[in-house]
Formats: sequence, structure tokens, C-alpha cells
Amino acid sequence: MTSRVRHLTIDSHDAYRQGAFWAEVLGGKLADDDFPGDPEATVEADSATLLFVTVPETKTLKNRLHIDLQPQDRTRDEEVERLLALGAKLYEDHRRPGGLGWATLTDLEGNEFCVERSADERAATEGPTG
Repeated sequence: MTSRVRHLTIDSHDAYRQGAFWAEVLGGKLADDDFPGDPEATVEADSATLLFVTVPETKTLKNRLHIDLQPQDRTRDEEVERLLALGAKLYEDHRRPGGLGWATLTDLEGNEFCVERSADERAATEGPTG
């Protein structure tokens, strides 16, 4: 028998605020029993379940694990703009001429995550086998 990933747990200062942000990012929702001020918040989305836990420490180093997002119904650049409007910040831009590359953003508390090209964008530049 093997294990499965139940959810990814992310330390935060404000679990509910982080959860609300990521629920918007993933098109998911916060668990019905999550409210502002709770020490934990669970985001339930089709693509992943994230658990935010309030801790006293501040993030000080680069993440050892991060989330890579692939837009489903828009381009990478459109998704980057949507996430910036939600409060994310551009951290490093690895997008290259011709549409290759990715953008690294940070969430409301400075956790890095990447936005890759959509499947349609990949197919257009890599062909049917890539």
C-alpha cells in the first residue's frame, strides 16, 4: 500500500486571508467551517487541496517547495495579469521571446509560485509530441 498527498500545508500569518487568495487563484472555495481569525483554512479546488496554518514565524528564505500553475482557459500572460490583480507580486520574470518560459510570482505573504504556459500554448510551440 502507498500513501497519497491529502493536501499541501503552508505556514502563514493569516491562514484565512491566504486561503481566500488561493481559493480565487485556483477557482476553489474555502471549507464551510473556515472563518476570519481561524488558525487554519482549507482551500478545496479541483486541482489541489491546500491547508493554511497560522504560525508566528515570518518567511525568511526561498521556498523549498512551490506550486506551479498552468492556466486552463487563458494564456500564461493573461493568468499572470489576473493574479497580479488579486494581489500577487511579480518576483522573477523568466518569460522569453517566442512565448517560452514562466513567471515567478509571490502570494500575499511572499511565498513563491510559478505560472507556466497553458497546454494550448505548449502545443503551439512544441508540436503534438512535446
